[in-house]
Amino acid sequence: MTEELFREDAALHECEATVLAIDEHGIVLDRTVFYPLGGGQAGDTGELTGPEGRRIEIVDTRKHKERPGDIAHVPAPGLDVSWLQPGTRVSVRIDAGRRLAHMRFHTATHLLCALVPHPVDGCSITAGYARLDFHMTDPLDKDELTAGIARLVAAAQPVRHRWIGEDELDANPQLVRSMSVQPPRGLGRIRVLEIEGVDLQPCGGTHVANTAQVGAVVVTKIEKKSARTRRVVLGFAPDQLLNFSAR
Repeated sequence: MTEELFREDAALHECEATVLAIDEHGIVLDRTVFYPLGGGQAGDTGELTGPEGRRIEIVDTRKHKERPGDIAHVPAPGLDVSWLQPGTRVSVRIDAGRRLAHMRFHTATHLLCALVPHPVDGCSITAGYARLDFHMTDPLDKDELTAGIARLVAAAQPVRHRWIGEDELDANPQLVRSMSVQPPRGLGRIRVLEIEGVDLQPCGGTHVANTAQVGAVVVTKIEKKSARTRRVVLGFAPDQLLNFSAR
């Protein structure tokens, strides 16, 4: 299984790794800082650097379809990766700006969950926007939600993760807010994200270490997707975009 370094340290951008396999799904490493598509969050991009400085651009990261527990790093189309062999040592580096955007937006969606106490039945987190679909019928106000997020950001609360047993989750089913994505089972433990005094729920994504690092995130749109679904779309304030530096 690929060692998932990003689970414990989302701010880690580089590592050294050994190639385990190369196939039509991508390049499998023994360890990685690349987050694979999942839980609504987009996969990381970046590059691998091998012997003699040879580089491979990675345009997506996915969970391997045929090797449970392994992660496939997808090279750019048309690249020659034939020089890679199992056992080759490579330097692994993600696009740090893209990762920071994912971290900011993903943490912002947890702040939004604290403001909208309804089940979530859809989620998408990219470098350009994030959205949550709430199972609800009540109207939502864009300005009120933007102000609420700003208040929670300004509170500068710590953002931490920890692991709980599956039995603890079973005893506290209210921790699961998502209707569409359930925590993975079978490993004996579940990763939960805690924003002190704000939110606690299972989550495997990448996050900033303090709500202050979310920066200026605003609600750009609220849509009625169905009779019982309200979609909230988040964006960065126009003057920030990807230029925000983590504090």
